[in-house]
Amino acid sequence: MNVVVAEWVEKAESDYRVALRESQATDPPEPDAVCFHAQQCVEKYAKAFLVERGVDFDYTHNMPYLHGRCAGVDPEFNRYKDDFDALDEGSVDIRYPGEKAAESDARAAIEIATHLRAFVRSRLDLNQPPTSKGA
Repeated sequence: MNVVVAEWVEKAESDYRVALRESQATDPPEPDAVCFHAQQCVEKYAKAFLVERGVDFDYTHNMPYLHGRCAGVDPEFNRYKDDFDALDEGSVDIRYPGEKAAESDARAAIEIATHLRAFVRSRLDLNQPPTSKGA
């Protein structure tokens, strides 16, 4: 794996660890943070995949756009369109006043991030799960 891909993976894993930690917090949990970091994890894994495949992409947080770029290279991504869309809806607006994620949103975001993380890691030929430091 090239250095840039490894850096994207490292950043994605960092976001995944933060989302998991926050989803298990009890004092109180912050669903907004869980949703944001779950989205960031998948966004960075999608970008790692695109870099690894030599596909140019805009530096954006737009999950439907990133899904389209990934699906254009690997049609297996089409199975996950709704998941990319759900992460897009639940991660950007909540960072601003007037929107707040519910605990159910956070649970859904972690579930989506977990299975998309596993899927993209398999596409990158990475062994499953490091959730501690590193990829």
